[in-house]
Amino acid sequence: MRKIAILVGTMTGTAELVAQEVDSTLSAAGHAVSVTLMDDLKATVFEKEALFLICTSTYGSGDVPDNAQDLLDDLETKRPDLSGVTYGLIALGDRTYQATFCFGGLTFDRVLRELGATRQGEPLLHDASAGTLPEDLAAAWSLEWIASGETLPFS
Repeated sequence: MRKIAILVGTMTGTAELVAQEVDSTLSAAGHAVSVTLMDDLKATVFEKEALFLICTSTYGSGDVPDNAQDLLDDLETKRPDLSGVTYGLIALGDRTYQATFCFGGLTFDRVLRELGATRQGEPLLHDASAGTLPEDLAAAWSLEWIASGETLPFS
């Protein structure tokens, strides 16, 4: 069993729906999962022992959602050492906006890696214009993602 903390950045609720589906899937597989909206979160959220999963949409011109901006700003300002943090990434976007496709999630990916965190597995980059439901893809992806890190801490 692993402790998994899903952090959600969303504007319209789609990323939250995706996180809830991942929660159901991973909980059914025996993991202890928590889902937290990024509202009012600070960099200290990464101090708890857990495997983190960033689940966020992209908004505007490739920005993180409004509810994720404070967390991103805090990470970029305080620059904490996240070398003990392991995370995964579900990024939602639309390839119609090719120049900024999934930039909300990719921005978190870049910042976390700059701060020393280790990304487990490949990110899920969902294309809203592909005609697939992100929650369905994320549920299946999450089982592969969790299996990819069976020997990592917090198992």
